[in-house]
Amino acid sequence: MRLKTQIMDEAAVTRALKRIAHEIIEKNDGVSGVCLVGIHRRGVPLAETLQKNIEAIEGTAVPVGRVDITLYRDDLTQLSDMPAVSDTSVPFDVNGRRVVLVDDVLYTGRTARAAIDAVFSLGRPACVQLAVLVDRGHRELPIRPDFVGKNLPTARGELVAVCLPPFDGETAVKLYDLTDAG
Repeated sequence: MRLKTQIMDEAAVTRALKRIAHEIIEKNDGVSGVCLVGIHRRGVPLAETLQKNIEAIEGTAVPVGRVDITLYRDDLTQLSDMPAVSDTSVPFDVNGRRVVLVDDVLYTGRTARAAIDAVFSLGRPACVQLAVLVDRGHRELPIRPDFVGKNLPTARGELVAVCLPPFDGETAVKLYDLTDAG
């Protein structure tokens, strides 16, 4: 795996998340009834950042939760006989709410589909919206994001890596070539 380029630096990620926060507010005519649910792992700190941005704009803190989609994956039996499940924490009622799922990269759409299933296992929201930092294309399911930080056309032999401080010690989006053996 070889680093091809850095797509976004910390300033670009910060700008994209501020813009997405504004778009969430605009699309929902404010934040009444809105909640954010980060998809484990990197969607969680992105949801928390969006919450801070929304609070700075609106003066209201929207609730934030997190979902682990492991048990909702369509390839679960291929992963392991005993899949490791981290904690799902949605400490509010999703019934009738406008749930904004938050993830780092949208690729095939399978993770988003699994997250939607996870949310519906908790209740019946008024609607589910999807916010992603990067949309790289190559969808296998009819899923599209409502809010996008960056559209990034990619080849299947490439990897989009979102680096965030809780996991990587930096904030950036990088593109790697998976086909390069060197």
